[in-house]
Amino acid sequence: MGKTVQLTGDEGFALSAYLSPAIGERKGGLVLVQEIFGVTDHIKELCDGFAADGYDVIAPSLYDRAHRDWRADYSEEGISTSIKLAKATGIKHTAGDIQAAIDYLDGQGNKRIHITGYCYGGAVAWLAACRCSGLTSSVGYYGRLIMDLDTEVPTCPTMLHFGSKDTSIPIDWVNEFAERRQDIAVHVYDADHGFNSDRRDNFDAEVTRQARERTLEWFEKA
Repeated sequence: MGKTVQLTGDEGFALSAYLSPAIGERKGGLVLVQEIFGVTDHIKELCDGFAADGYDVIAPSLYDRAHRDWRADYSEEGISTSIKLAKATGIKHTAGDIQAAIDYLDGQGNKRIHITGYCYGGAVAWLAACRCSGLTSSVGYYGRLIMDLDTEVPTCPTMLHFGSKDTSIPIDWVNEFAERRQDIAVHVYDADHGFNSDRRDNFDAEVTRQARERTLEWFEKA
């Protein structure tokens, strides 16, 4: 349903993005941030799903500085290379690149703009909530790097989803963070990392449905 557009990101860098226009009455804009695997078919399907809910959705290709149009499979090699690209990309330019996506949606007439992301993208959604402007709300899914940024303060209403079986994000840290950060809505599910992806063994359809309902409600009430 979508198309590729070009964004002028941080320091003038040109990066591509997948854009899926809203279907029916438009509710606003949504920046949807990739997993470590890039802007894959799965990410595009998620974009199209939120577009069907009435959002103009854009998914910037955040690895373009390191590898143009990276899209990995779920093999060990794909995962290994994706992790290397995530490390190579870092966060130096991330807020600026996400700001370009926010500004693009604003330029399309969206006055309510949200962000969500998964895995790597979950941490980026948190980072954007803290460092970008123009966001109405933020929702992050199992972003491990949030642990390194957990003292930052979002400037918009922020919700986070975690799985209690996710060994990459210790549940003790999740519980401590939820207690310490009463300004953040934290939901914990009996699920593992990547529970939202139907391409992975950890996929949990019921948890995905519940988290998505909460996410859409968050967008609506923000």
